[in-house]
Amino acid sequence: MQEVFLALFQHFVDEKPRSNLRGWAFRVAHNLGLKRRIAVSRRMEVSIHADMETHVDSALNPEEQAAAAQRQTRLESIVRALSEQDRCCLALRAEGLRYREIAEILGMSLGSVSGSLARSLGRLTRGDKG
Repeated sequence: MQEVFLALFQHFVDEKPRSNLRGWAFRVAHNLGLKRRIAVSRRMEVSIHADMETHVDSALNPEEQAAAAQRQTRLESIVRALSEQDRCCLALRAEGLRYREIAEILGMSLGSVSGSLARSLGRLTRGDKG
């Protein structure tokens, strides 16, 4: 809201039209929300990748390490193939957020979050067995 207010203040300072300010404010808020969602999604993608890299056990023998690396690569490719929305849901759930919190953050329905996570986890589970 502070960013929307700041944009509104700048709008007045620049002496831009004042017609339909309510619509203008909603459009600004929507656009800022989309930009924030994209930024969060990118940070989560980096976080997922970093988390996956830390899970290789150095106590494994070379053959087991190679198998673990192949499995990790396969899972990373599955995560990259997910839609942005599915990756965001998965990352937020991995951070321990509840479905309702994920829905609120991403502006989705509870059913959509549930479906997204079921779909993503199903893909990961099938890919893990390959």
